[in-house]
Amino acid sequence: MVTAYCVKCKKKVEIKNPQKVTLKNKNPATKGTCPDCGTKVFRIGG
Repeated sequence: MVTAYCVKCKKKVEIKNPQKVTLKNKNPATKGTCPDCGTKVFRIGG
């Protein structure tokens, strides 16, 4: 279970369709969508 903060809902939500990505500085991150409103959410870190 990976969570991120949704700016639109103003709460922490579980990421829907999480995808692991690597930033330019080689740090891991996770991106996906909010299950409630469909907004893109992003979390830095493994």
